[in-house]
Amino acid sequence: MLVVEESLAGDPDAAVQRAQTIVGLSVLEVTDAAQDLAGDLIEQGLVPKTSVEDALHIALATVHGMDFLLTWNFRHINNAQTKARIRTAVETAGYECPVMCSPEELGGEE
Repeated sequence: MLVVEESLAGDPDAAVQRAQTIVGLSVLEVTDAAQDLAGDLIEQGLVPKTSVEDALHIALATVHGMDFLLTWNFRHINNAQTKARIRTAVETAGYECPVMCSPEELGGEE
């Protein structure tokens, strides 16, 4: 529900477009394991305490075994310094870290 809630925020016209884009996508369940991992990321200072949602995005993608976490968040998730430290923490917790990148970085056919 986190992504759904975020997609509905902001400019109403853009929110409608975002909502239409995500119709039919699976919603990842917020589990105890995801909340624990998000808490660990914050506790270790890898994600600021004021950005709980960012930590939860990472944790949900990780715990549910997603291959990729697509984001335009270059401050707390998708930057070279942060990604390496997050990957280490996730792997230390016993998970495989998803590739964190922007949709543009993922590439693929248009």
